[in-house]
Amino acid sequence: MRKMLWFASLSVCSVLAFSCGSGSSGDSAGSSTTTTAATEAPAAASTPQGVGPIKEVKLNSPLDQKLVASGKSVYELKCASCHKLSGEKLVGPGWKGVTDRRTPEWTMNFVMNTEEMLNIDTAAQKMLEECMVRMPNQNLSEPDARSVLEFMLNNDGKK
Repeated sequence: MRKMLWFASLSVCSVLAFSCGSGSSGDSAGSSTTTTAATEAPAAASTPQGVGPIKEVKLNSPLDQKLVASGKSVYELKCASCHKLSGEKLVGPGWKGVTDRRTPEWTMNFVMNTEEMLNIDTAAQKMLEECMVRMPNQNLSEPDARSVLEFMLNNDGKK
């Protein structure tokens, strides 16, 4: 009973924490993404790019340290209460190795288009089954999502 109460309290606090924040931090200098206005998605499928506006991401080599720092700030504000930087699950899955398992496009689409991804993308649905907590939409802008991606790449040891 205590565990259930603790978990419920943590979930409520996480949702409240994630619903705060402006959703914008920094600019996207040095990055390149391609978006389209309309999103057409299959009924229940998973594609390497996921479901959303991001169709192509050109990665920075070397990583853009301004984007890494901006992504760290977004992580600390909106993500750290549910996601650890290790592989350990907290409320949501740990972030270690995420850039090896998912494409940059899928990652950005998931953090920008969470609801639709959870409703349509089978890989996102599998994560939901494992975590049993639906990630709230963080209302991240494209520049915020790009900086989070750069931070994830850095966390995974990419240069």
